[in-house]
Amino acid sequence: MALILASGSPRRRELLGLITADFEVRVPEVEERVPAGLTPAETVAYLAALKGRAAAERFPADTVIAADTVVEADGVILGKPKDDSDAKAMLRALSGRTHHVFTGVFIKGPRGERRFYEDTAVEFYPLTDGEIDAYVATGEPADKAGAYGIQGLGALLVKGITGDYYNVVGFPVAAIARALKEVE
Repeated sequence: MALILASGSPRRRELLGLITADFEVRVPEVEERVPAGLTPAETVAYLAALKGRAAAERFPADTVIAADTVVEADGVILGKPKDDSDAKAMLRALSGRTHHVFTGVFIKGPRGERRFYEDTAVEFYPLTDGEIDAYVATGEPADKAGAYGIQGLGALLVKGITGDYYNVVGFPVAAIARALKEVE
């Protein structure tokens, strides 16, 4: 029996390594369509379960972990930006304000399934257009929900957080470690 990380995210791979070095990465091929009307928490829980179940079907004897992360501001989900212009618009919307980062987690093991989400509040400093332009020019926002990575140069935008730092990175390590013990 193996532990399967159903994600291609290098950040998730690195963070699962804090729990165990003994795992395999198997990225499921799923169409990430979300039913209308879901809250951000419901959205990440749905997407994590979608990915996790797809991987669990391929590897039924193994333990599977899947996760999905979104940024929410004023009830609007901010996913990965489509381009630099979209990234700048997202960062302007987050500037000087508090937003929430939700990560949904799905874990299936021999003793059942666990599904949960974490919610971390993140406050940004007020950002000038020059700061936003300079950050977007680094390329870092391109593949990150909400157009920033707290674990990289995006740390310079963050005034403070309330909740799990690793949740903002996209993989709430301590909660996942505890959930793994329950299903293995």
